[in-house]
Amino acid sequence: MGAGESGVGAALLAKARGYSVFVSDRGLIKEKYKHELQNAQIEFEEGIHGRSILDGVDEIIKSPGIPDNAEIVVNAAKGGIRIISEIEFAARFTNAKLICITGSNGKTTTTALTGHMLKHGGLNACTAGNIGNSFAREVLAGNYDYYSLELSSFQLDGIVDFRADVAVLLNITPDHLDRYDYSFEKYARSKMRIALNQRPQDAFIWCADDEMTRKMVENAKLVQETYKISLFEKGHEGAWLEDETIVFNIKGEKFTMTIEELALQGKHNIHNSMAASIASHLVGLRKESIKESLSNFENIAHRLEFVGNVHGIEFINDSKATNVNSVWWALSEQSRPVIWIAGGINKGNDYTKLYEVVAHRVKALICLGTDNRHLIDAFTGVIPHIDEAGSAQEAVNKAYLLARDNDVVLLSPACASFDLFENYEDRGNQFKMAVKAL
Repeated sequence: MGAGESGVGAALLAKARGYSVFVSDRGLIKEKYKHELQNAQIEFEEGIHGRSILDGVDEIIKSPGIPDNAEIVVNAAKGGIRIISEIEFAARFTNAKLICITGSNGKTTTTALTGHMLKHGGLNACTAGNIGNSFAREVLAGNYDYYSLELSSFQLDGIVDFRADVAVLLNITPDHLDRYDYSFEKYARSKMRIALNQRPQDAFIWCADDEMTRKMVENAKLVQETYKISLFEKGHEGAWLEDETIVFNIKGEKFTMTIEELALQGKHNIHNSMAASIASHLVGLRKESIKESLSNFENIAHRLEFVGNVHGIEFINDSKATNVNSVWWALSEQSRPVIWIAGGINKGNDYTKLYEVVAHRVKALICLGTDNRHLIDAFTGVIPHIDEAGSAQEAVNKAYLLARDNDVVLLSPACASFDLFENYEDRGNQFKMAVKAL
């Protein structure tokens, strides 16, 4: 159900393993995915979920973008049909070690860094999930020994027996609340499912500096090994910050690394570096290899990505920042005046949490979306200049005219991208093209 990367990956794997497969998507299927289904001789429908598609169905693999309250999902559940996520299905067909990473912010960076560490350390590893190719597609394509998987709350909602050998929970801040009846508690419980089904010999890495994560961990009955990361607390199993040095303490082995040596700068990336390092060490990587990886990693696109400097104005692409907390980090990292480009599909955001950092750093806001009322209402009287744009090019051009030498133009949307763009990558790429055209 759903014919994006997750759904088509699952369909291809299911077909290859001998299942009778049918794909249904209420929207139009992208041509590249349609060709893949046709080439694999998989039947599909688009533009509708037909009334009879549930007949004779034993199991549904539901794409993460489809909510549980969709009519077809509700009817399937009433009919007793088992509904799972693509990661649940794919895990049946691999015996690889699974390092699974979630969090409202930082999970993409941490997953990519972990994957880099595994490969740099000489392991037969793959990065997948909510980053790059789907887990199912990669299970079908290669016989990997290790996976670094980015998992969203939507993916975790559909697991039953799925188990992470190493689970990482970076933080839990309000996001996607429209999918969770606007309940932060429900969303947090979904994130905590990363630790579901773990055994005593498995590992759970969590951030003690995040209030909701701490609350969820304290209320959970955990049987697995636990490793804590913190910038403030010291002396535990895991990692902490001592002056300007990260101290790792993992199963009696200690090693250190100064934050100056990290390829990923910024306070939020200290947590990400800690988590990836502990996870990699737990699956057998040597500390020397881990430290090398921390120094030579190249950051992923669309996450505080430097795009260029035009006449003294710096342009930064943070299109991956689709919630308020991500934007808070992005703005906090800036030391110069900011022209902030934000907007898209609002997910129940509480912008009041940005007022203090915005008041200190933002000189103008350009709202990039089809409906900007939430942003305009929230920041009228807080930001001196507010404008609107209907395309990335218009937003960049307006920002460029407003900016002065030594200013920063920051795309950090706080919202989903689907009103004007295909996804956050498309939004970020269009932003970069517009900057290059200046």
